[in-house]
Amino acid sequence: MNSGANRHPQPFWRLGWRALLRDLRGGDLRLLVLAVTLAVAALTSVGFFSDRLQAGLARDAGQLLGGDVVIASDQPAPAAYAEQAREQGLRSSTSVTFPTMARAGDAQGGASKLVALKAVDAGYPLRGKLLIAQAPGGAESAAQAIPGRGEAWVDPALPEALGLRMGDQLLLGEQSFRITRVIAIEPDRGTGFLSFSPRVMLNRADLEATRLVQPASRLNWRFAVAGADAPVKRYAAWATEAAARPGVHGLRVESLETGRPEMRQTLDRAGKFLNLVSLLAALLSAVAVALAARGFAARHLDDCALLRVLGLSQGTIARSYTFEFALAGLAASVAGVVIGFAVHYVFVAFLAGLVESSLPPPGAWPAVLGMGMGMTLLLAFGLPPVLQLAQVPALRVIRRDVGGLKPASAGVLALGVAGFAGLLVVASRDLTLGLIAVGGFAGAVLLFAGLAWLAVKLLRRSVNESTAPRWLVLATRQISARPVYAVVQISSLSVGLLALVLLVLLRTDLISSWRAATPPDAPNRFVINVLPDQAEAFQEALRHAGVQQYDWYPMVRGRLVAVNGKPVGSADYSEDRAKRLVDREFNLSYAVDEPPHNQTVAGQWTPDEADAISVEDGLAKTLGLKLGDRLRFDVGGAQNEARITSLRKVEWGSMRANFFAMYPVGKLPEDIAVTYLAAYRAPTLAGFDNQLVRQFPNITSVDLGQTLAQIQRVLDQVIRAVEFLFGFTLAAGVIVLFAAVTATRDERAKEFAVMRALGASASLLRQVQRAELAGVGLLAGFLASAAAVAVGWALARYAFDFSWTASIWVPLQGAVAGALLALAAGWWGLRDVLRRPVVETLRRAAE
Repeated sequence: MNSGANRHPQPFWRLGWRALLRDLRGGDLRLLVLAVTLAVAALTSVGFFSDRLQAGLARDAGQLLGGDVVIASDQPAPAAYAEQAREQGLRSSTSVTFPTMARAGDAQGGASKLVALKAVDAGYPLRGKLLIAQAPGGAESAAQAIPGRGEAWVDPALPEALGLRMGDQLLLGEQSFRITRVIAIEPDRGTGFLSFSPRVMLNRADLEATRLVQPASRLNWRFAVAGADAPVKRYAAWATEAAARPGVHGLRVESLETGRPEMRQTLDRAGKFLNLVSLLAALLSAVAVALAARGFAARHLDDCALLRVLGLSQGTIARSYTFEFALAGLAASVAGVVIGFAVHYVFVAFLAGLVESSLPPPGAWPAVLGMGMGMTLLLAFGLPPVLQLAQVPALRVIRRDVGGLKPASAGVLALGVAGFAGLLVVASRDLTLGLIAVGGFAGAVLLFAGLAWLAVKLLRRSVNESTAPRWLVLATRQISARPVYAVVQISSLSVGLLALVLLVLLRTDLISSWRAATPPDAPNRFVINVLPDQAEAFQEALRHAGVQQYDWYPMVRGRLVAVNGKPVGSADYSEDRAKRLVDREFNLSYAVDEPPHNQTVAGQWTPDEADAISVEDGLAKTLGLKLGDRLRFDVGGAQNEARITSLRKVEWGSMRANFFAMYPVGKLPEDIAVTYLAAYRAPTLAGFDNQLVRQFPNITSVDLGQTLAQIQRVLDQVIRAVEFLFGFTLAAGVIVLFAAVTATRDERAKEFAVMRALGASASLLRQVQRAELAGVGLLAGFLASAAAVAVGWALARYAFDFSWTASIWVPLQGAVAGALLALAAGWWGLRDVLRRPVVETLRRAAE
């Protein structure tokens, strides 16, 4: 082909096509194609999953809300909201949901279980269909009305759990209800994620007779409206404005545009984590592509010099390589999209139960974004060093010291990096997440590069050539002879190892610490709504059953309404968590002595100090509170004001009874309604929980053993999905390791051939190669592990909210692992360097 290039110039596309086939067969493009494929597969798998999830949520938005607009609150919605709905000609319905204990009668065994009780009124549901059946497993049909008076509709699992049959009586508080239907689909259940307990649905007119609603009950009221679009939009605007007025607390407006069901929030968080992992895979792939492309260009310098001798122009060479890389990028991107489409079904399977399998089909946008990302990745990071091949002078054919690769053009590199970073931000679906990922990656690279440069400088000075072993001296010279490339190599290896070490820490230490945050003897029962006149009898029942250690605290419900005399509301805060805290009612308590499982971190807890209150340290930071501030709480209509005299550190993971705010006194004013909370480890006596609920039917006993087990299963589902995606990241990291180690293969071959020609033995050169690889890997592993420990600490402190300190051995273990991985990658990628005959290597170098 080349010999006829001068007589019959061939079009660039034909030269590019032939070069593509040749380089694919020779393996020169293998790393480039694999890196791009992995990056596109990681991004598009998450993209397809997120696209289907968002489409499904949009499809079911009305059903998830239970109406077009919902007024959610912890108290019944003011009458003005119902009046405004009537004026707009809208249909409305009210429901109230809260946890409580359901039990079977003594004749049926007396079993009890925590349930999610929902009381509804006529018109429910406004959107979607409530599907019911005559019995578990029976034919489903749409409910034409709500449960009748004295009836209970239940989830299919509840009768079996309590040993009941259809038609039996279900006891709730002080009333009994006949089970008449099972619930197949409840349209506005929202998520089913946090509502682990079985549903029991009643007619709202029956609720008062149960006497389950007590002063400390945490109720979720939902006033839903539905109707035509125009009046619904007017009502939503009016309700939003009314909810933002001063003095309005604990009320939020949800619509098809603003509603945030718990399932959506939970899956949004999981989606962001998956996006973060996929971005890391893409960023690692960019490093791999840049390293592999430079190695590709270095191997083709002599070929391009020969093409120039045969008369091929610079433009033709540049266009042919551009065409070759464009075809390679297109093929790799298509393969990545296909793999990503298949992998997203794995996410759906891993998250079964959180995500319905009947999601709408994905749109084309993830595929378009994946194709754009793959082409940008290869053209932005792979093409710049390759385009230098067009500038190789023909003189290089006889003078091998001219026409070497130069650093990439700053303008071309900046343009490519900017385009790639922009696509990553778009792919992240979250501006903050995208900027943190790109900026954090750039910061890590700069940090690794700076430390690596310093280490290379110190290396040469620290080795005494007169006393050190010969192999160590030669290895030191090898590294210090190419300081710039040594820095690039160490930095690249560090970035690749960072992903590996961080994954290991996340999967082992961090998750294990989170799971171990609950001590073995932690309470597994929380009982609320114990009335004051039941306090003595309840504690006696615990002692009689052998429960000697338990937390026992009074509990009142109060809303923060003023700080230092100034009224406060959600509009006074910008942080979402602060808005939610101010909008809700707190569980407050009081005790003469500070709880033994709390720790004062500021101020002082003084027993029986009047006009004083102790606040949890995290709450104080979120709301901007400090010692000396005066807090006013509205407790059931009674105003109570006190000064912050201490801040407490609360270990929420201890599963003990904890409170955001506590008064250091033994009693509150008489006009404040009080119930009691108990937390204990349940005895092993058979039927203890059932007996307790029979004796005190108004209490709510929360069995945390079952609930935490279910939460753990959900956590495991998300972990499996994230770990699966981490496989792409690790594969990209391995490619970076391989590319970084093998990038100087030809130079190493020449240098080793010269040393062998001068009398160096194969065993000595083998020692030199191993020492160089081990040294580079050791340093890269140490840097990566140190960075991973810092990131892991930040995740533990700010994401998981527990104390975690990495073992001092992690950086050392990471250094050893880095050395071993570098040696393994070097053995695989450089195994032919020492085997190649000296004559052949020198002949190639002379050609």
